[in-house]
Amino acid sequence: MSSPYDAIVIGGGQSGPFLAVRLAEAGLKTVLIEREHLGGTCVNDGCIPTKTLVASARTAHVARRAADYGVQVGPVSVDMKAVKARKDAVVAHSVDGLTEWLAKTKNLSVVWGHARFTGSNAVAVNGQILEAPKIFLNVGGRAVLPTWQGIADVPVLTNTSMMAVDWLPEHLLIVGGSYIGLEFAQMYRRFGSRVTVLEYGDRLIGREDREVSAEIQQILEREGVSFHFSVKAAEVSKGKGGQGVRITIDPAGKAQTIEGSDLLAAVGRRPNTDDLGLDKAGIATDARGYIVVDDELRTNVPGVWALGDANGRGAFTHTSYNDFQIVAANLLDGGRRRVSDRLSTYALFIDPPLGRVGMSEAEVRARGKPALVGVMPMTKVGRARERGETQGFMKVLVDAETERILGASLLCIEGDEIVHSLLDAMAGDLSYKVIERAMHIHPTVSELIPTLLESLAPLDPA
Repeated sequence: MSSPYDAIVIGGGQSGPFLAVRLAEAGLKTVLIEREHLGGTCVNDGCIPTKTLVASARTAHVARRAADYGVQVGPVSVDMKAVKARKDAVVAHSVDGLTEWLAKTKNLSVVWGHARFTGSNAVAVNGQILEAPKIFLNVGGRAVLPTWQGIADVPVLTNTSMMAVDWLPEHLLIVGGSYIGLEFAQMYRRFGSRVTVLEYGDRLIGREDREVSAEIQQILEREGVSFHFSVKAAEVSKGKGGQGVRITIDPAGKAQTIEGSDLLAAVGRRPNTDDLGLDKAGIATDARGYIVVDDELRTNVPGVWALGDANGRGAFTHTSYNDFQIVAANLLDGGRRRVSDRLSTYALFIDPPLGRVGMSEAEVRARGKPALVGVMPMTKVGRARERGETQGFMKVLVDAETERILGASLLCIEGDEIVHSLLDAMAGDLSYKVIERAMHIHPTVSELIPTLLESLAPLDPA
């Protein structure tokens, strides 16, 4: 027995619910299928809970620095059960709001279960066949573990299982020195844990320029985080008395053993595409399991689209939401929006945060065309000195011929917010001089962006 619909949306992550509501509001009989929880990674074990935890960790950090501002406080302690309870409440608020919104939407049904394709326009869920001429996949991804000897014999935390932690790890070992790993590293160090990061490469977040990696390492080291680099392989076992974790590494031909109480893996993610029956529908994936899509997020099968982490075209909440905007505009509004039109932008939410847009300096150099660069240390920014937060720097790269901004790395107080002023100018295809000549409010951090642009100098091609 099959149930006909106009549209099927599989996955309740960032783009799925928004698309389902838009389709339903357009008069299409729509069903949203979710196997675990509404909101996906962002709401349940990604952006919202982790940034809530980051806020608690920053509060503890600022409290410990109170004397620097002439404020006297007593000893600072962290109640991890209360920290988790606050995080859980914030997550529940988001999930409850999403649940209520979907329930009130006409023409929209929510089905709980795991969907698998039985054909190009049909899926099976809970023993029932659902059919529709339009199917949208928003199935997300999950964490992977390092392929280390003995890793299967010890408890390993991921970004998902960390959300259940309501205790303070005595010594947290983190495998992976990129965005997820570094946010947890600073967070738990501020909560009071010893933290050691083991990174496969020779520096942190290898996609960034070297001075960005170096500055982030120094920021975290000043707070007491330890690092080991070029950890290509390791042997993992339980610690003494079967407690904790022991990791033996050999990064420079000299073996050493690191003991920790808990192990967190933050080495990457894989798409949730291996149990969808994609072969039954003939939907193509690449070698890593990502669903292959075109510039409008259509798969190779007519009537099937893929959005969010599973399509390999972005791994952020904002890229997933933009996927929804592209598909909705093209299907319902007569648009011709494309993935290739959007700018690459993201942030690393340590403190201070890194706001990134466009090209890195390495990518600008690879163009082989004249470029300009401006760099300003935060020690020269009055607002940063007033706040006592002068770590980091701002860097902007500009095409010397067209005057267009090519990219920026803002590792500084409010860098995750300031970057949008540059992003908007780039999206508007404006000359950098528009911002340079604009009058900004004093005293702010962003008022120094025009000053930074005034200082542009030729980028050394070497």
